[in-house]
Amino acid sequence: MSDGLATTATALHDLSATELLAGYYGKQFSPSEVMEAVIAQATRWEPHINALYGFDPDTARKAAQASTARWAKGEPLGLLDGVPVTIKENVATEGVPVPLGVPITPLTPATADAPPAARLREAGGILWSKTTMPDFGMLSSGLSSFHGVTRNPWDVTQNTGGSSAGAGAAGAAGYGPLHLGTDIGGSVRLPAAWCGIFALKPSLGRVPIDPPYVGRCAGPMTRTVDDAALMMSVLSQPDGRDGMSLPPHDFDWSDLDTTLRGKRIGLLTDLGFGMALEDEVRDVVTEAARTFEAQGAIIEPVELGFTREMMDGLDNFWRARMWSDLALFSDEQRAKVLPYIVRWAEPGARLTGVEVVRGFNQTMAVRALSAKLFAGIDYLISPVAPVVSFAADVASPWNDPDKPFDHILYTVPWNMAENPAASINAGYSTKGFPIGVQIVGKRFDDLGVLRVAKAFEGLRGEQKPWPVAPR
Repeated sequence: MSDGLATTATALHDLSATELLAGYYGKQFSPSEVMEAVIAQATRWEPHINALYGFDPDTARKAAQASTARWAKGEPLGLLDGVPVTIKENVATEGVPVPLGVPITPLTPATADAPPAARLREAGGILWSKTTMPDFGMLSSGLSSFHGVTRNPWDVTQNTGGSSAGAGAAGAAGYGPLHLGTDIGGSVRLPAAWCGIFALKPSLGRVPIDPPYVGRCAGPMTRTVDDAALMMSVLSQPDGRDGMSLPPHDFDWSDLDTTLRGKRIGLLTDLGFGMALEDEVRDVVTEAARTFEAQGAIIEPVELGFTREMMDGLDNFWRARMWSDLALFSDEQRAKVLPYIVRWAEPGARLTGVEVVRGFNQTMAVRALSAKLFAGIDYLISPVAPVVSFAADVASPWNDPDKPFDHILYTVPWNMAENPAASINAGYSTKGFPIGVQIVGKRFDDLGVLRVAKAFEGLRGEQKPWPVAPR
């Protein structure tokens, strides 16, 4: 475990985005001062956790100087002017290559910002670095054949989770307040849970993304619910490049007040297959349910109906999809990809077209079970992951490509069903490691999920100090 006391709450790199903006308005400090504090914090931590890709301090300083000049004139560019932001490696930012976590992708600089990066930059956010991800984003691990191993600041021997690995680590280590990840099966929620931060996987299409894909979302990863809501007010703006995006809306993302009284909340703990739920995780989720119940919520134990057949079908579809990409490379190139990924994908070459279609069709089955479940409840709470933690240098908790997804069973259904789902820290293991709880809402009820998460944020137990960099 990291030792020592947490950095003082007034340290600039530890301030939330809302606190930074208040400080800019009040002329208490400048974006340049904040950027220097964040760079210094990253410099302290990076030798230990390896969370960043494309880190360019000089460009970051220039952007901060421009923001400082705008604030001095009282002319901020947008809602996030001067706030440091990191972007996951697979979300294109102009001028930076997108290797997708592997050493075989041509390192051609991106010609334009992808929609989420464009919205954040337009709002004045300082896109000061990219963050790491595993090979092709197909691991919930911080292990990458291109980036190396990204480690968890709470305990550098343990995994961040993934695939938004660097974003989770950066959030916990205090690399500024705002981090953007992507999620196709749990990839913002799992690292958020294992790194003790907050993350929202929005409803499919709520945040335009390019390239769009079934279940693929971009979402905020922050230390506070307020900061995630602030990011959503920017990220959810329309972009014509995403043909799956939702129509423009008039949500007030800052309106997070709600009452839990009378809300019907399903409690899901056991799925009946996959990795067994560890007792410490069960205890934290159960205690969260009691917290909701004490506020007048109606807690109802529920069964999801997600089955081994559904997960195996999705697995087959993803193996075939991954192999269709890997088959374009030579044997020599594939040898540079993590062996775990290649071994997992190879059976995809032997699947018949009918088997692949049957696998894809499980997305419709999952959507149906979600609709049935949410006909009787308003929200669902569950574990995010079944285990407290796992080793930093392995590809998955079981490290077995024949059983690759038995630890994402609580998160992956909501990508397929398109429901919004959040991870929020709810407690700690006996060793002091964070444990997240998942809050899921009805399709399109992104704001409702944030409201319930905000209510829980104010009710959960005392939070441990953030880890500090080893000396």
